[in-house]
Amino acid sequence: MNILFYCPFKFSLESKKIKSLGGIESLNLELTQHLSHSKNKIYLASFCNKEFKKKNLINLPISKLKKESHNYNFDYIVSSNDPNIFDLFKNSKKILWIHNTLAIEKAFRKKKLLSILKNKITAVFVSKYLESKTSNLYFFNKKIIIPNFLSKKFIINKCNYKRKNNFIWSVQREKGLKETLNMWVDYIYPKNKKTKLFIFGIDKSKFRKLKNYYKKYNIIFLGRVKKDKLKKTYKTSLGMICLGYDETFCLNAIEANACGLPVITFGETALKDIIKNNYNGLIVKDYRSLSLKILELLNKDQLIKMKYINNSIRSSKKYHFNKIEKKWFNLFDNK
Repeated sequence: MNILFYCPFKFSLESKKIKSLGGIESLNLELTQHLSHSKNKIYLASFCNKEFKKKNLINLPISKLKKESHNYNFDYIVSSNDPNIFDLFKNSKKILWIHNTLAIEKAFRKKKLLSILKNKITAVFVSKYLESKTSNLYFFNKKIIIPNFLSKKFIINKCNYKRKNNFIWSVQREKGLKETLNMWVDYIYPKNKKTKLFIFGIDKSKFRKLKNYYKKYNIIFLGRVKKDKLKKTYKTSLGMICLGYDETFCLNAIEANACGLPVITFGETALKDIIKNNYNGLIVKDYRSLSLKILELLNKDQLIKMKYINNSIRSSKKYHFNKIEKKWFNLFDNK
């Protein structure tokens, strides 16, 4: 079979920045790499400058794909969030891989609505939460839930139980960050002046003027970094703060769990299906209780901390690719 994965983002297989790609790009890249080991011929279309081939995986420039669409014949097209590509390939079976919420107004404004309505589309949602938030007015031919999978970069072979009393924020969106910073300054630092909070993913320039102020309270802004550095910090820290606003899946939480980090969260959106209270994380109701749970975790004895580490790693294993790949192969076989 010829299978096209359409990922309208700027990256390529040859890119030096592959280790710091965003979630959707990373998922497309890893999924196509895994599938290329099968007998199928896999294409990955992105905003790249030239065509690049690696075994059964071909990275196509989107400009070339659209300009020369008559030269290609795909059995399946899997498009991330963008249905417009389906209009160019009438005979291909169409799968819309939905990573983010798709409101009717937004689909109309971005000229996606007509492509959804006129094509016979199977919608693949990354979570039950996302499926529930998507309007039934799209009239998808079929709806399937396939969870995102854990990158092999975050799978650890040897667990580290010697943890520093540090915490992580790695959500790129800023909602809840200001309140979390205030909570840290007012409640955590006064009680434990050695504990650090590392902020990943947030544009450092937005906090340039306050960077030195927050550093006094052991809050360190690191911006976007390569996954290797993220993993290294995760493996030596005690917990992750991931509140749960606007999370359609929350790959960050899975990656944290895989490195032994329990996730402290409000348990909203997709996180309510990922985090189990007092098992692989802690569910809190507000910022005050968030601070209390952080202080409580800091003061737990080593055996309880080890239990959280083990439970977190154990819960992440159901998102290993060898568990998820069957769902993708079944999707192609059964259509």
